[in-house]
Amino acid sequence: MDSETLNLPSHGVVIAATPLGNVADASFRLIAGLEKADVVAAEDTRRVRALAAALGVEIRGRVVSNFDHNEDRRVADLIESARHGLVMVVSDAGMPLVSDPGHSLVSAAHDAGVPVTCFPGPSAVPTALALSGLNVGHFIFDGFAPRKFGARQTWLESLVAEKRAVCFFESPHRITQTLEHAAEVLSGERRAAVCRELTKTYEEVKRGTLAELARWAGEGVKGEITCVIEGGTGPELDTRDLAGIVLALESEGMRLKDAAKQVAREHGLKVSELYYEALSARNDEKSLN
Repeated sequence: MDSETLNLPSHGVVIAATPLGNVADASFRLIAGLEKADVVAAEDTRRVRALAAALGVEIRGRVVSNFDHNEDRRVADLIESARHGLVMVVSDAGMPLVSDPGHSLVSAAHDAGVPVTCFPGPSAVPTALALSGLNVGHFIFDGFAPRKFGARQTWLESLVAEKRAVCFFESPHRITQTLEHAAEVLSGERRAAVCRELTKTYEEVKRGTLAELARWAGEGVKGEITCVIEGGTGPELDTRDLAGIVLALESEGMRLKDAAKQVAREHGLKVSELYYEALSARNDEKSLN
């Protein structure tokens, strides 16, 4: 593939997605970038070297570790390298920054005026959403489920009225406990899917109710896990209630029209209807004051 098609930058920061498991999912741009990059900032240097070997790629640049506990210390050096050369950021699998390192560097690059681009590719989140077979037209991603009971209880309670599907990661050692807890808080009849070992030889997608999945997981689950829980019905709110949400967003600094668009989209209403309802509510508040 020619260089014009690959469109590799001469310098800056590149966020590059790596295969979840199947190396054949590596993009042409990832392969070319690994060969060209002056610096490869990897979550695990051994993993990126193994990936390069599997792809038949020679990494000519410097390879440095960039993980949760050292990425803040790496930023200044990597930004300086990116001013005149190409710095590629990769995680162990999937898209960097999605529950993986990279945020500190990308944020600093934007602040410093250093170009940032992305070589898109595999990510466990959209892959699991697509495979789940659930209603996922609107969704939220919550990273890893909270480990401690109290934090997990609060998190699950926030999902009771959540109409969007929720996607999250979980450990095979905690998946049973999390699913059982979810069944208690959200109802055992809420539909969900557990996606295991995505793109790998033993890939598995198990769909069912939360109660069914908790019983299934209790028999033992291995591998890397991404879960999807379908959205709930949520409480029925009239336009007056929703207008209050719009005004609350406005008080936090959002333009009234933008706030109305956001809330209307989430609740399937006409923007104009909610906008004028919010205007009316705001005027009523002013008259009372």
